[in-house]
Amino acid sequence: MSLAKYIIISLTMLPAIGTIAQTHLKLGRIDVYDDDFHAIADTNCMIEILAESLEWAEGPVWVHDDKFLLCSDPKRNTIYKWSAEQGFQSFFSPSGFTGKGRYSDEPGSNGLLINHSGELVACEHGDRRISKMNLQNGYKETIASSWDEKRFNSPNDICQSEDGTYYFTDPPYGLPDRENDIKNREIVENGVYKISTNGQVQQIISNLDKPNGIALSPDESKLYVALSDSRHPYLMSYELEGGSVVGEGKILFDFGSNQLLGNGAAPDGIKVDKEGNIFMAAGRGIIVINGKGKLLGRIFTGVQTANCAFGSDDWLYITASNYLLRIKIEPASM
Repeated sequence: MSLAKYIIISLTMLPAIGTIAQTHLKLGRIDVYDDDFHAIADTNCMIEILAESLEWAEGPVWVHDDKFLLCSDPKRNTIYKWSAEQGFQSFFSPSGFTGKGRYSDEPGSNGLLINHSGELVACEHGDRRISKMNLQNGYKETIASSWDEKRFNSPNDICQSEDGTYYFTDPPYGLPDRENDIKNREIVENGVYKISTNGQVQQIISNLDKPNGIALSPDESKLYVALSDSRHPYLMSYELEGGSVVGEGKILFDFGSNQLLGNGAAPDGIKVDKEGNIFMAAGRGIIVINGKGKLLGRIFTGVQTANCAFGSDDWLYITASNYLLRIKIEPASM
């Protein structure tokens, strides 16, 4: 392992929607903990700010066919859109709560996904469901809203296997009183769920305190679950056989015991590249490890970082605090 090399990165800011002007705001840096990180990220590239007007940026997803980025703002109950041609703009609202009045601090959508049919799949906090929407006509329908005849807590993040199966996490973050919401909560567990192609919902993991980000390994033999728990800030790895979890899982990466990253970091959203490297939003940046749990590097944003997504245009898009960011990455990592 090489010593950490600190590379200060000047950021590109957007003074107005749809325009780009370079400044020298030093909001971030690249930390290289292993030489293999140079094959993943171009450490000479700048992190660009595409938007800075969100309240809490979450759930980015790249729409490959139409070349634009969607992201959630669960506090504003809105999904936003960014493209190189049109800049940053509101795309869809309400995104996660269609009821009257105030529901919670984060009633909107969180994790987003473009499924195999090209539909937008959303984890909806307020309406407590997984939904899908046709991007052409805006028609939305429910994929699942309950398990064992009990409503979900607040679906948070989601991934899809090659055969169409969905896996998602269901912590209490979107409930009015979060984990203390006795009035509205129907499921005791902060579960991880599987939705089969026939619509059947199964609770596949039930013993986690704060499951958050979720992703599959490239060969779909492993399911990764991030725990946003300051007491147990782990990335968990579960073996899959036939789409089902086998065994109790293991800690692939422990943020609490890694001195290089400092204190207070716990994983949020996660994505996996084609080589099996895992990009994890945690603390104030994106932590990158390989499939064996070895720490490779960090894209340090300097602000609380929620999630990331690969684009088909050689960029990694990042949602962090009120920002939508991007940084150039190597095509082999996409």
